[in-house]
Amino acid sequence: MKDNALSHIISHQGSEDQIDGQLYTLNLGPTHPATHGIFENVLTMDGERIVHDEQTVGYIHRAFEKISERRNFAQITTLTDRMNYCSAPINNIGWHMTVEKLIGLETPKRVDYMRVIMMELARIADHMICNGVIAMDAGAITGLTYLFREREAIYEMYEQVCGARMTTNMGRIGGFERDFNDKFHELLSTWLKKFPKIWGEFCTLNERNRIFMDRTIHTGPISAERALSYGFTGPNLRATGVDYDVRVSSPYSSYQDFDFMVPIGTAGDTYDRFMVRQHEVWESLKIIEQAYKNLPDGPFHADVPEFYLPEKADVYNNMEALIYHFKIVMGETDVPKGEVYHCVEGGNGELGFYLVSDGGRTPYRLHFRRPCFIYYQAYPEMIKGGMISDAVLTMCSMNVIAGELDA
Repeated sequence: MKDNALSHIISHQGSEDQIDGQLYTLNLGPTHPATHGIFENVLTMDGERIVHDEQTVGYIHRAFEKISERRNFAQITTLTDRMNYCSAPINNIGWHMTVEKLIGLETPKRVDYMRVIMMELARIADHMICNGVIAMDAGAITGLTYLFREREAIYEMYEQVCGARMTTNMGRIGGFERDFNDKFHELLSTWLKKFPKIWGEFCTLNERNRIFMDRTIHTGPISAERALSYGFTGPNLRATGVDYDVRVSSPYSSYQDFDFMVPIGTAGDTYDRFMVRQHEVWESLKIIEQAYKNLPDGPFHADVPEFYLPEKADVYNNMEALIYHFKIVMGETDVPKGEVYHCVEGGNGELGFYLVSDGGRTPYRLHFRRPCFIYYQAYPEMIKGGMISDAVLTMCSMNVIAGELDA
């Protein structure tokens, strides 16, 4: 490399004499197998050490927030699917609760508990993929194979509730499209009995494995102070020792009814992020068991005909139902003027929806608070000075989902 090229590469980080050795540039991404998402990191390398990282996002930019301004409130559900697609039901339900907050709708207790069950199943599915891939990136492939089988079992439960698997479009404003059927009860009961043993085996395989610990401890660390300054939430923040969880600090959907703990770490490194998610799966299982055992009787949706599609038989035989169906499908339902923010504890942290309504039939303005977009800013700092072999492992432990970067 010529001197002038070298000076150009390091001009953004200080004088040349701060760096020893010959530098070169390495593109990490934007190919998905390299970066766990379609985004690019241009690394300045000193041997195998990372000196600097220049990030680029936007390769899958889909302008969700602007599209939402031309969609009615029910149609926006399908856009939320495509943010964190590893736990789409949490996105869907979080959006529905935002609209319900705007219109002043209180959902039945059964709806709250059903939502909790589906959101915690989604959280487990999200954490299984994240931790399974962390283990795979460290060289342990077998565990991910087993966890994909368990994710498939969760997807089968999704199908019974909404008919879809990955992009679920789950639920409706006011509740669910359908109640839990007999097949769902059978699948959930069976899964609750067998999954703890399988998850325990995955824990045994990795948590005290010396090779895995050597690869993850002290890898990609961040302090609690730096994490807070960046705006971290979720497992990545809790791994630094900060016990912030939206389900506890601002309970929604009757989370205050359930007994569970918030796991936290200390070092904020890859191992702590892994372990926080490991323990959160056990806590999510506890929540599901409590919600399922105490599932209240009652309707599976609120009485809100302006937003909730009527039964097909009623549409064919009842004029009022036909009118409501037409108005909902064609987006002709006005909402009150207002400005609301509602957040839920997503798989990656605080997933928020800032909604401004001018009293029309679509949002005047809608902003998604995507946790991945916020904490991905810290990635260059977390990998600086580390080995190239640890860069992907650190990224995976942050659980960066490209769909949340480009809204």
